[in-house]
Amino acid sequence: MILKHLRQNIIKYSNVRYVNNSAPIVAIRREDNVVWERRAPLAPSHVRKLVHDGIKVLVQPANKRAFPVQEYVSVGATIQEDLSEASVILGVKQVPVDCLQADKTYIFFSHTIKAQDENMPMLDAILERNIRLIDYEMMAEANGMRVVAFGQYAGSAGMINILHGMGLRLLALGHHTPLMHIGIAHNYRTSGQAIQAVRDAGYEISLGRLPESIGPLTFVFTGTGNVSQGAQEVFKELPHVYVEPHELKNVAQHGDASVVYGCIVDMHDHLRRKSDGGFDMQEYFNKPQLYESVFAKEIAPYASCIMNGIFWRPQDPRLLTTPDAALLQDTTTSPKISPLVRRSNVSSEGCPRLPHRLIAIGDVSADPGGSVEFMKNCTSIDAPFVVYDGINNETQQGVKGPGILICSVDNLPAQLPRESTQFFGDQLFPYMKDIAHNVATSNYEDIHSMSPVVKNAIIASNGKLTPKFEYIQELRKKRMQAGAMYATSSQNHKVLVLGAGFVSAPLIDYLTKHNDTAVTVASNIKQEVKNMSGKFKHASPIVLDILKETDRLTELVKGHDLVISLLPHTIHPPIAKLCIENKKNFVTASYVSPQIKELEKSALDAGISIVMEVGVDPGIDHMLAMQCFHDIKERGGNVSSFVSWCGGLPSPEDSENPLKYKFSWSPAGMLQSAMAGSRYLKDGKVIEMAEGGDNYKYGRQDISFMPGFHLEGFPNRDSIKYKDQYEIQEADTVFRGTLRYDGFVDSIIGLQQLGIVSSEMNSMLDEDSPDISWKQFISHILGGGSDISEEDLQQLVYKCVDENDHRLQTIIGLGLLSENIVPKLKSPLQSLAAHLATKLTYGNDERDMIVLRHEVIGQFNKGKTEHHNIDLVVYGEPAGYTAMAATVGYPCAIAARMVLLNKIETKGVVTPLKKAVYKPLLKELKRLGIKPKISITTN
Repeated sequence: MILKHLRQNIIKYSNVRYVNNSAPIVAIRREDNVVWERRAPLAPSHVRKLVHDGIKVLVQPANKRAFPVQEYVSVGATIQEDLSEASVILGVKQVPVDCLQADKTYIFFSHTIKAQDENMPMLDAILERNIRLIDYEMMAEANGMRVVAFGQYAGSAGMINILHGMGLRLLALGHHTPLMHIGIAHNYRTSGQAIQAVRDAGYEISLGRLPESIGPLTFVFTGTGNVSQGAQEVFKELPHVYVEPHELKNVAQHGDASVVYGCIVDMHDHLRRKSDGGFDMQEYFNKPQLYESVFAKEIAPYASCIMNGIFWRPQDPRLLTTPDAALLQDTTTSPKISPLVRRSNVSSEGCPRLPHRLIAIGDVSADPGGSVEFMKNCTSIDAPFVVYDGINNETQQGVKGPGILICSVDNLPAQLPRESTQFFGDQLFPYMKDIAHNVATSNYEDIHSMSPVVKNAIIASNGKLTPKFEYIQELRKKRMQAGAMYATSSQNHKVLVLGAGFVSAPLIDYLTKHNDTAVTVASNIKQEVKNMSGKFKHASPIVLDILKETDRLTELVKGHDLVISLLPHTIHPPIAKLCIENKKNFVTASYVSPQIKELEKSALDAGISIVMEVGVDPGIDHMLAMQCFHDIKERGGNVSSFVSWCGGLPSPEDSENPLKYKFSWSPAGMLQSAMAGSRYLKDGKVIEMAEGGDNYKYGRQDISFMPGFHLEGFPNRDSIKYKDQYEIQEADTVFRGTLRYDGFVDSIIGLQQLGIVSSEMNSMLDEDSPDISWKQFISHILGGGSDISEEDLQQLVYKCVDENDHRLQTIIGLGLLSENIVPKLKSPLQSLAAHLATKLTYGNDERDMIVLRHEVIGQFNKGKTEHHNIDLVVYGEPAGYTAMAATVGYPCAIAARMVLLNKIETKGVVTPLKKAVYKPLLKELKRLGIKPKISITTN
């Protein structure tokens, strides 16, 4: 059928006349955006025909391409790195922006027709560089039938993979089977070699060598398209019998274990009209909401393996929902085999029954959150299998653990690269003359004699979208306004993140790696929005001034399921109120302020959770402390002392500056905290430090642990309140402090003495005031003249800082006596913060670190004392996430995810002090590489 269709197209377009009759030059580019991508759009056999027809073919060298360059050379291709000679460049996957050459025609799978955010920078470059873009996905006949695709080989590779995976999964469950001899698809040079392995396994099955305890194997194939057909071509190499859906239950319970059973499930087999149980295909396409699927109830319970290859629209009923997964793990669905084919119906340790019938799902559609709702993320060729536990809604990498094996690799044809390239090229070749004569500099409107299959697949030309695809720009505009509210329902969680600064990236990264979640990132700083654009899949950055655009903010809150604020803590109360009014959950890493605490009853009445203090400090510090306290108390002890230290610092090799400090979070926040007061309990005595700087003047302490870092510390706000929050009323010492490198405190005291750590408004720093240098500003503060000499100014400063050399050198080293212009931000503190933000930032090759230390003393019966030291040191990654961003962003994101999945059920104001919250949070942080070192000594 396919060959007949291709021959008809060859005849149809063989006599086409072209606008440009000069001999064209086409190029095959190297695939460079996916490690496993070894395919090409054309095989050497196709290149031979093009060369014969007078078309010059350039091939960019690539050692990982399945067809080596020698094969292309042998058919007349020219191998060269530079493709600028070609007018048309062919590829398979998206082209990196830096590789796009101006005034060329490109053809590849662009994934831009839905205005996919991650590919919009590429589309912008295509428009800017006057590139003509042809998309394979849009090459279709008038009836909508696509003419080029890899679908059949996706099905073949997917079936080989799932047979391999079932062999491993059954072994993990205690059963050796013939499927163990089938390898992963890419281990075979050709599908023929894989087919032979399947035949060998089938022969053993026919001899009755499947363990009787696992019962007959039943394979359900959804859909009848190329994917399903490709999977069935492999399946048919096993000894098999096809049955109708209504027969599936009987063969699952009483079938013959020396064959496997196949069942094809089409739309009419599982879709029912809600009103009367009927089915009309045209009605379903137009009004899918009138229908429901009975697949989970009538078919899935009798399947050993489900091969899913259907096309699913967001409004369509799902084959399997998340609650269905738990039902399919019901032990009562474990195979019950007829006594005719098994000698014992009793499970034993050596011959266990399966925990449930459904062993595996091969989701070839690779549509996260789609027709199989609980398939949240595609797997990869490197790690093709996960086990999903529907009872606990947890996914585990590999083939072990409770649940259902899932394989959902999204680039399956790349596992059979030679044959899929040949197959794809056979489909594409009839249109190659039209493609080859595409000249990007010619006017799109002047194309008259080209095949409509090719012309209608042109997305961009002459620096603009073609008429058929102008809607893409409208989609982008709507997304810029609506963010994730415009996401499809397959992203069934919509999160609004307010703020796109230092810590947002790991948070957004974590959330959007779960493909069921769409995120709107809102910032009033256009550069932050620009930097975020296209960075994360399912993330939509928008420009929003929450203080001025209150109506738009309200609409955004209404349109999302959860709001995360990374903004300054002073802005949280009004946002939390807005969330309460619209019954939306709210998450932030900041402390619970008195204003937030006042909203407790309103949040309870609204039935929402306001989750606070899920960063590092506060956040991880709480969780590690509570884990220790609960351990001591559960063993009958009491906590007599709790001392906690935490600090974000530059790593030692990057700390060479006057403050020995750099900013991976808000500089203004650091300066404001420097003026805060503190309270703590030491040996039963309350010690208080007043606001305005006493914390630094009188609270500094030498630090003896981790001596290699040469640290100092000072009290952090009110520690005493945690005596009740932590439920350690028996403790006579409760202290929480901040860590810095030795000398930091003295430097900040100097800045305080200078008067520039002040939030009072200063008219010299008004936006419309004349420019002023730091030298002039400091001189004015200290009563000097505008023309003061550098030496005289240093003397004034020296006296101001109590003739402390270190403080003076810090001020000079920070450029505060220089001719540099002061940022005019109304208050000295904000202006200083802006100055430090530019002067003390991390370079691309520099890293920060988080140092956390808990010292807990537990008292037990008979005088036993335990000293618990909990140490956490996290380093940032050069050119990656800072330690501060990771340790604030990840806990916040994990907490948000827990709220979305209803794993945090507490309403009102919630902090991570309960085991139900901190235990899964710490477990996930450990998986991400954030884990403490714990030591316990006893005397």
